[in-house]
Amino acid sequence: MLLRFGELPVVVASSADAAREIMKTHDLAFATRPISRTTRLVLPDGAEGVIFAPYDEAWRQLRKICTLELLSARRVQSFRAVREQEVPRPPPARGGAPARSPEGPAINLSKMISSYVADSSSRFRDRETFFRLMERGIKLFSGPSLPDLFPSSRLAALLSRAPGRMERQRKEMMAFMEAIIEEHQAAREAGSMELEKEDLVDVLLRVQIDGSLQFSLSPANIKAAIADMFAGGSETAATALQWIMAELIRNPRVMQKVQDEVRRVLAGHEKVTEDAMSSLNYMHLVIKETLRLHPPVPLLLPRECRETCQVLGFDVPKGTMVLVNAWAISRDPRYWDNAEEFIPERFEHSNIDFKGTNFEYTPFGAGRRMCPGIAFGLANVELTLASLLYHFDWQLPRGMEPMDLDMTEEMVVSARRLHDLLLVPVVRVPCQ
Repeated sequence: MLLRFGELPVVVASSADAAREIMKTHDLAFATRPISRTTRLVLPDGAEGVIFAPYDEAWRQLRKICTLELLSARRVQSFRAVREQEVPRPPPARGGAPARSPEGPAINLSKMISSYVADSSSRFRDRETFFRLMERGIKLFSGPSLPDLFPSSRLAALLSRAPGRMERQRKEMMAFMEAIIEEHQAAREAGSMELEKEDLVDVLLRVQIDGSLQFSLSPANIKAAIADMFAGGSETAATALQWIMAELIRNPRVMQKVQDEVRRVLAGHEKVTEDAMSSLNYMHLVIKETLRLHPPVPLLLPRECRETCQVLGFDVPKGTMVLVNAWAISRDPRYWDNAEEFIPERFEHSNIDFKGTNFEYTPFGAGRRMCPGIAFGLANVELTLASLLYHFDWQLPRGMEPMDLDMTEEMVVSARRLHDLLLVPVVRVPCQ
């Protein structure tokens, strides 16, 4: 589908065949990102990071940092201690004791999950500032501004408030990231940082100091990488977890089945560790089915055509923005039976996976611009979900039925819930 957003030609791919053409057959032609005037204002000075960088040698080197130093299987495993230490624990009920009946107060599970996921990536003190900046940044990136739609118009630039908002966001975000970096540098200089307890920021600082890469890692590169990890890692993992819990509440049969599995596999354990994750087969099906119905980024991050080419027989001119509608494709009845229903069993005897080879199911994209942090994000999702299901039963607030739960999505760049998820935790296995 060829559209025009203001002056911008845009192609939207809403079928698996079109997605395959863009992300496999002509992947190199669509490997770059469009960077608008206002988007550039909010990025770290001189560095777009892996998410937004155009396809060039600098991007390839940055991606190498991610795949070899930050997000490799070995590195993800090394963050295990941080994840297990930060595993979420719902706050106690009134009087200091955990609730042991469904009569306890509801908690904001959305905020609790977001806090845990942020801490499992990098520990920092000013959490409230982080969430405020993330919230505002997501909304700023969730739609083109007037100057982006009409880049040749000076009047559009003068009338729009977007450039000023982007500039303020950049200044606050840079100051926040500088504070995080200084906090980690101080810990390193004090000798209080143990190698096995490094988080993502510590790894970046160590790589910068030891010079183990083929190019120098600038402060702007580090800030861009931190922004990528927070935006691309924390936000998507937290969003996925909220939707998983919402779908389980809406589907009591699935909730009972997955909790039975988790409690059988972990029986006798005081806390959840990652040793058991490979045995939780049905839980993995629940995660896959949730990602089908609620891909973290419904319209995969935009690509730009680097050279004129044909997609399914239609000419796509150079410079055209291309969007892959992963949300529509993953709900298309041509590829999925009972496409709107939550049925984890559909993946039980299926080879379909999210590794970028099945184009009817691409929650993390495919090709050169596929998300490099899948293993990191899934490790957070799996451990958190297993902990929530093992230690607690979850109830809706009094008077609500499963089908009363609002499943409306917020229309932003990520598929967030419009309303926070409020649930009552009932302790079954006390947290240690």
